Amino acid sequence: MARKPGANVPKARKKSGSVPTATGRQVDWMLIGAVVVVIGLLAGLAIYLVPKFNEKRANEKDDVAVESVSEFVPSPQTPDPSDGIQGVTKIYYEAGKHVNASQRVAYDQSPPFGGPHDEIWATCTGVVYPNPLRSENAVHALEHGAVWITYNPDTASPEDVDYLKRLVRGEQYLFLSPYPGQDKPVSVQSWGHQLKLDSASDPRLDQFITSLRRNMMPGVYQENPQTAAYPETQATCTAIPGFDPSNPPPADEGAPGAGAVPMDGGGNNPMPAG
Repeated sequence: MARKPGANVPKARKKSGSVPTATGRQVDWMLIGAVVVVIGLLAGLAIYLVPKFNEKRANEKDDVAVESVSEFVPSPQTPDPSDGIQGVTKIYYEAGKHVNASQRVAYDQSPPFGGPHDEIWATCTGVVYPNPLRSENAVHALEHGAVWITYNPDTASPEDVDYLKRLVRGEQYLFLSPYPGQDKPVSVQSWGHQLKLDSASDPRLDQFITSLRRNMMPGVYQENPQTAAYPETQATCTAIPGFDPSNPPPADEGAPGAGAVPMDGGGNNPMPAG
C-alpha cells in the first residue's frame, strides 16, 4: 500500500506550558513569567533605591548649603561678613528718629533699609504678609535686628515666592511682604544693608541672612565702630498694640509729597509735639 506523504514523520511534541498561536508558534508562558518576575524585582529595587538616592542628594545639598553660609557667621575677626557678598549696598544710618502714623518719610532707597521710621515696628516673628507693608513700620523692625525680604509680585516667579514663604514662615527676626515696583524680583534688607537678586535660589540670600540677622558685633560701620549692625540689640520682634500682623497698616501709595520727613529726620525728633 502506498504510504501517504509524511505518514512516518513524527509529530512535534508540545512543550509543557506552551500554547499554540494563530501562526502556529508556541507561547512560552514560563519564559514570560520569568521576565515578569525580573521586571517586578527591578521595579521593587528602584522603588527602594530612588528615595535613598534622592535623600542622599538632598543631604549633600544641605551640606553644601551649610558650608556655603558657615563662613558668613559674624565673629570678632569678621564683624560684617556681608562685606564679602557681592552686590550688597551698605549705608550707615543714625537710629532713634521716629515719625507717627500720619507721617511719611522721603526714603533714599527702595525698599528702604534705614532712616526715620514709625514709633511702632512691624511684627517680625516669621510673618508672611500677603499685602505690601507701610515702609515706616517695616524699617523699625530692621532697627530691631530683623531681616525684611520683599518680592516684586509682577516679576518674581511663583516658585520663588513659595520658596520665600517657606523660608520665612515661623522664623524669628524674619518677615516677608510683596513690594510692587521694586527693580529686582527679590530684595533683602537689614538695618543699613540691602541685596537685590534675580532669584530666591541665589545662595547670597542665605549668606545675607546669616551675616546680618541680629548681628550684634561692633565694628560693622566705619562711621561708628562701636555700634552693632543694628541699633536696638535688646529689642523684640513680637507684636505690640498699634500693629496687628493680621491687619497691618497698608503701604502708602504714590510719592511721599512735600510734607514728608527727610532722611536726616528734620531734627532729632521729627514727631510733632504732643
